[in-house]
Amino acid sequence: MEQERRTFFKTLGTGCAAISLGTTGCAAPQSKSVDYSEFDEILKQPVFNKELFTSPVIIESVSLLHYNENFIVQVRSKDGAEGHAVCNNAHMRYLYPLFLIKIKPLFLEQDARELEALLHKVYIANSNYKLQGLALWISLASMEFAILDMLGNISNKSVTELIGTRYQDSINVYRANNYRGESAEKSIETIKENVEKSQTKALKVKIGGRMSNNQDYPPDRTVKLIPLVRETFGDDMILYADSNGSYTVDKGIEIGHLLEKYNYSFYEEPCPFDWLEETKMIKDALTIPVSGGEQETSMHRFRWLIANNALDIVQPDLFYFGGMIRCTRVARMAELVGKKCVPHISGSGLGYLYMVHFVSTLKNAGDFHEFKGISENIRFECNTSSLKSENGKVTVPTGPGLGITIDPDFLAKHKPVTLL
Repeated sequence: MEQERRTFFKTLGTGCAAISLGTTGCAAPQSKSVDYSEFDEILKQPVFNKELFTSPVIIESVSLLHYNENFIVQVRSKDGAEGHAVCNNAHMRYLYPLFLIKIKPLFLEQDARELEALLHKVYIANSNYKLQGLALWISLASMEFAILDMLGNISNKSVTELIGTRYQDSINVYRANNYRGESAEKSIETIKENVEKSQTKALKVKIGGRMSNNQDYPPDRTVKLIPLVRETFGDDMILYADSNGSYTVDKGIEIGHLLEKYNYSFYEEPCPFDWLEETKMIKDALTIPVSGGEQETSMHRFRWLIANNALDIVQPDLFYFGGMIRCTRVARMAELVGKKCVPHISGSGLGYLYMVHFVSTLKNAGDFHEFKGISENIRFECNTSSLKSENGKVTVPTGPGLGITIDPDFLAKHKPVTLL
């Protein structure tokens, strides 16, 4: 009996894969065979270049402004400098109380030059770490973008110079297409229209049923769509596929082999995002690069995914993961072991603007990056870029801060958000 008991607990402690084909997956275990010391050294290195500022930049006010569907963070220093960032509007409409209560007060009267330390301080203050996830990180990312814009305006530096070195002046983009629920034949017609408009040389299709435990909508759409896209666009088009966590391990491997047959270039999130060991199992069984990380909110779990070779391409989301500084740390860890970074882009607000700035600073940027088009309901000027896909490229803005100026008349329509 005692021997059976010891065997049970040994299996429980090491056999996550044995139970992980169910519905819950397992948290990231630490592997004793992996040396994390180099990753930990990378995480200690500063990202924000505070040496550009010789005197304190005290944050006097923070306002969350709202008009129609838009939320804008406005920060102002005691010297009158301002910065603005458009939030992830789709989420801020229900997160605004958290921003106002848990985030905003901790930045007032603080020196913006200490941005990295402030981000950590806010994470642990008042048990905010218990909120880790979209709730905390979207709010902090919105604050970070506005502060970086303000600091760029003060220093006359682009945000790319505040967090790194600009390696690219333009970004090759791919067009993301999501037509689940439509037949493969109907989907392909809309995909063709999108590619024609953007003139991209790469595209991504959505496969599976999104966190669906192997279901497809409509049935057999995926197995028809994968070859149909290749046949439609030919061998020169770069193709990516995103399953949004649709599959168990066996099915994920089966679909991966189909993608390999038709020469797709990466396979995104084959199984549910928090099934870390299962992701590695699928990755190890395939030759097609496996990507993931858009849902990840933990630096420690990203560290595990990278160090344990569970992903070929990391995809932190600039909003969901808490801003450019945190995402830069993930990209640096990936660079250490020769992996690419292709950030996920949130679909509302000015996510594409933050994306091109961030990607331009990456030594290990992927070949193409996600583009969902420009938000038409935000009025601004950008003198150095159209921010449109032109022949499959988006020019990275230059100029101070984020490189745009929000129309003052449009900004004036926004009113401060208050708690009920």
